[in-house]
Amino acid sequence: MVFEGLAEKLQNTFKKLKGKGKLTEKDVTEAMREVKMALLEADVNFKVVKDFVNRVKERAVGGDVLESLTPGQQVVKIVNDELTALMGGTQSKMTFASKPPTIVMLVGLQGAGKTTTTGKLAGLLKKQGKRPLLIAGDIYRPAAIKQLQVVGSQVDVPVFTMGDKLSPIDIAKAGIEHGVKHGNDIILIDTAGRLHIDEQLMDELIGIKKTVKPHEILLVVDSMTGQDAVNVAEHFNEKLGIDGVILTKLDGDTRGGAALSVRSVTNKPIKFVGMGEKLTDLEPFYPDRMASRILGMGDVLSLIEKAQTTYDAKKAKELENKIKSQQFTFEDFLDQIEQMKNMGPISQILDMLPGAAGKQLKGLQVDDKEIAHIQAIIQSMTREERQNPSIINGSRRKRIAMGSGTNVQQVNRLLKQFEQTRKMMKQFADMSSNKKGSKFKMPFFGK
Repeated sequence: MVFEGLAEKLQNTFKKLKGKGKLTEKDVTEAMREVKMALLEADVNFKVVKDFVNRVKERAVGGDVLESLTPGQQVVKIVNDELTALMGGTQSKMTFASKPPTIVMLVGLQGAGKTTTTGKLAGLLKKQGKRPLLIAGDIYRPAAIKQLQVVGSQVDVPVFTMGDKLSPIDIAKAGIEHGVKHGNDIILIDTAGRLHIDEQLMDELIGIKKTVKPHEILLVVDSMTGQDAVNVAEHFNEKLGIDGVILTKLDGDTRGGAALSVRSVTNKPIKFVGMGEKLTDLEPFYPDRMASRILGMGDVLSLIEKAQTTYDAKKAKELENKIKSQQFTFEDFLDQIEQMKNMGPISQILDMLPGAAGKQLKGLQVDDKEIAHIQAIIQSMTREERQNPSIINGSRRKRIAMGSGTNVQQVNRLLKQFEQTRKMMKQFADMSSNKKGSKFKMPFFGK
């Protein structure tokens, strides 16, 4: 989970406040001490922590809060507001040129995931109707050009390369000319990185900047490096003048200090975050939504957006008809699992649900491993068995268990859950049949 350690500590702290009918200044002071320790343990910059805690405390000890009927909730609201402001307040979008092409430089150190992120960003922009071009400007790292070509082919975006003999400046110039000629409206330049910041790297990047005059310079940093990521951002901003930050590996960072510190230290916004290894796992960064997730309020808007990207209206209508006529089969069930997997890891989906709902579902231990077992069991069935589960007798169950690497008990549990789910979905379909428009229902399964 993103910010798992920090989120748990903050939520426990505010749970104590909410349990009190009336708050004193001492209660707020003790709570802020716990908040301060939680933020420092999350590797948030100590100056940022000090300023944040002081702002929250100043607002929280005001008469309007302490004399409120729900002072605990008021304090949580203040913390939510301040966390949102700390991370930038509102979503910061990319700047596009009034006259195409828009030129974007992606910079960063080696190991941050810059080349892969360049491809992810190209794929995201293509989905938005853009015609991106990638320029392979890293001529130093072995296989960097090949890596960009592979990533480009996976997101179906062209890659311009001139090998590793010419200077990155000449390659960038030629690539832009190529993009203009071929009608590309956004050009992403993958620049060279180093293991650490040095003058040679910066001189080269400054040279590219002066020559191609990019509309955006985006710094790619590894969020798992904590304060080092913030220091890197500060140095790049001082030397090069960046326009925004892309944080990678945020799905694996349980501390999250970089995300909470970058904006305050550099005064530059986080524009995108990498939430996984897939080329679709790059998301716009919304400070308000992230603050809500940290405080256990969920992120329903992002969940809806994820669902919409995998939603197939035609399939949903066909599914509704099958449910109503009780023709819902294991093949349909498998199709729904695939659609849900396209939304991302189950743990990330549960993180987006508001506090109580998310915690209840996590208690049911619905995880990616369990879903993999379910898929294996269904895929070990014959077509006839998927269409008509009632024919699955004892010997068939043993064969399915062996073929899926599970046991008979797991097969029995899935068959029972499937039948219960099918009945439940039929009830939902009947309840909504009198309402205008069809309503898609995702089947639920768990231990």
